[in-house]
Amino acid sequence: MKKDQMIPGRRAVLRVAACLGAALAARMITAGQAQTPGPPVVPAPPAGSKDAVEAAGARASAPLKPSAYRLEPMIESAPLGRRALPPVRKKPLLALPELGRSMVLTFDDGPDPRYTPGILRTLRTYDVRAMFFVCGGMVEEYPDLLREIADDGHVVCNHTWSHPLVPTLRPSSIRKEMGRTSELIEEVVGTPPLWYRAPYGAWNKHSFEIGAELGMEPLAWTIDTLDWNVPGTSKIVDAVVDGAGPGVVVLSHDAGGNRSQSVAALRLYLPRLLKDGYRIAVPHR
Repeated sequence: MKKDQMIPGRRAVLRVAACLGAALAARMITAGQAQTPGPPVVPAPPAGSKDAVEAAGARASAPLKPSAYRLEPMIESAPLGRRALPPVRKKPLLALPELGRSMVLTFDDGPDPRYTPGILRTLRTYDVRAMFFVCGGMVEEYPDLLREIADDGHVVCNHTWSHPLVPTLRPSSIRKEMGRTSELIEEVVGTPPLWYRAPYGAWNKHSFEIGAELGMEPLAWTIDTLDWNVPGTSKIVDAVVDGAGPGVVVLSHDAGGNRSQSVAALRLYLPRLLKDGYRIAVPHR
C-alpha cells in the first residue's frame, strides 16, 4: 500500500518539474530573441565621473568629414556641429522683413586694402554690423583683412572665387567657384559662410542647388546704389536714404574698381539712417 501510495506523489513532482523546465526554457528563448538586434547594454558611467568625462572627450574629438558636415541635414538626434541645409530656392531673397525696422548693409567684391578698412572704420564708429560678400581670389591675397572683418563681428559671405557670370559656367565650374571660396573662408576665419550672392545678380538653377548643398542661402538686394558705376557720392547717399525701409538690403561695393565714393557715402548715409530710427542689423541662421 505504501508503495502504491507514493506513485501519485512522484507523478506530481515530475509534472511540476516539467512545467518549471518548460517555463524556464521559454523565458530563455524569449530573452535571447529580444537581445539579438543589439549588443549587451552597458550601464553609462555616473555623470561627472572620470569615465564620463573621458567618454565625452572621445566623442568630441572624433573627426567629422567635410562632406558629412556640410551635406547631412540636422535632426533631433544628429551630432552636434551639423546644421540643417537650407531649401533649394528658385529665386534669391531680396529683402529680410523678419528683421523688423532694420536695414542690412552689404558690400561686394572685397576685401580690398584700399577701401575695406575705411568702411570698417565707419561701421566701427557707429557700432553696427554688415555683410561682406567676398571673392575667394581676394581673400587669398588679403586673408588678414578678412580676419579683421570677422573679428569686428561682420558676416562673411560667398561671392564666388573669380566673379564670373555664373549662367555661362558648367555646373562643375560653378561648384568649384563656390566650393573653393567657402573652403578658404572657413580656413581663414574658422567657420564656413551661410550666405552667397551671384556676381552681377545672375543666378541659375545650378547655383541655387549648389549653394544649398554647401549650406548657404542666396541673398540679392533691395537697393542697388549703383556705386559700381561711380555716380557720385551724393547720388549713392540719395539712393540709400530714399529707398530706406524695414528689411531693406543695400548693395554697395568695397572692391572691383575705384570705391572711394562708396566709402565716403557710407559716412554720410549711415548716421542719417540711425537718426531716422533704423537699426542696422545682420541676419542669423
